[in-house]
Amino acid sequence: MRRRWTFLPVCLALLVAAAPASAQDYPNRPVRWILGFAPGGPTDIVVRVVAQHLSEKLGQPFVVENRAGAGGNLAAQAVVNSPPDGYTVLAIAHVHAINATLYKQLPYNFIRDIIPVAGLVQMPNVLEVHPSVPAKTVPEFIAWLRANDGKISYASAGSGTSAHLATELFKAMTGTTMQHIPYRGSGPALIDMLSGQVTVIFDTLSSSIEHIRAGKLRAIGVTSAKRIEALPDVPTIAETVPGYEVTAWFGAGLPKGTPPAIVDKLNREINAALADPKIKARFVELGAVPFVATPAQMVTFVADETEKWGKAVKFSGATVD
Repeated sequence: MRRRWTFLPVCLALLVAAAPASAQDYPNRPVRWILGFAPGGPTDIVVRVVAQHLSEKLGQPFVVENRAGAGGNLAAQAVVNSPPDGYTVLAIAHVHAINATLYKQLPYNFIRDIIPVAGLVQMPNVLEVHPSVPAKTVPEFIAWLRANDGKISYASAGSGTSAHLATELFKAMTGTTMQHIPYRGSGPALIDMLSGQVTVIFDTLSSSIEHIRAGKLRAIGVTSAKRIEALPDVPTIAETVPGYEVTAWFGAGLPKGTPPAIVDKLNREINAALADPKIKARFVELGAVPFVATPAQMVTFVADETEKWGKAVKFSGATVD
């Protein structure tokens, strides 16, 4: 018996000593980065840029897996159900904060079941119109809507998305009306915008910026509190509608129970990627601002965003259940 009890502390010591080593060795095999949207959208572009950097710096592939469906909930559920070992990352975004209220019966709790690890970028939505629309400024756009009360439709990337809620907030704050036409993502919505079948959208800038630069769509205002570097001549909507502000954001999350050492390491490596001049320049091209934060700051940020978007969802009356 004495030998057995003498051996036990040695085993425990070895286990304790091995625990931090696993975090130091992370990753020692490929990492899956799951996002709940189709390829080519803003989240996809941003995640692939950072994933490539992590693959090069950490010596293991960070494989981006698009798992679209249910407004990002299928991807979130897959990560929630995965082992908390750091090898399955979720591309978190404002849509998850929105979904917490938009969906009445989710099979997971975003705040409880996902650890917000790091930010990636923040970006505004842009009020943009087809060139056939006569309005060129926000005041002219409001006047045009009032002159065509009930006749104008707007596109969005789907019910409950930032594009949808940004438009509903604009309507509420300006006393105007537009009919909502939800699409399955920005890509299909932009196809109809470019053809003129729909003439208004509050899209994320990264999805639309090339069309704006090419003159195929006209940017009237940005939803951020300040003007942005990518479109310095485009005013904020708040310059006409005081207090109006909507900002999309993207980040990385891990399943609840992931060791803190792995959370901290992934946070450091992502923040290092965001400091890379080439990556920063690429994000500026997309109209995005690097979103650098600690895990603790991300926890607070995500909680605040969930509360904010919850109020917006209730105000708009949006639901998908």
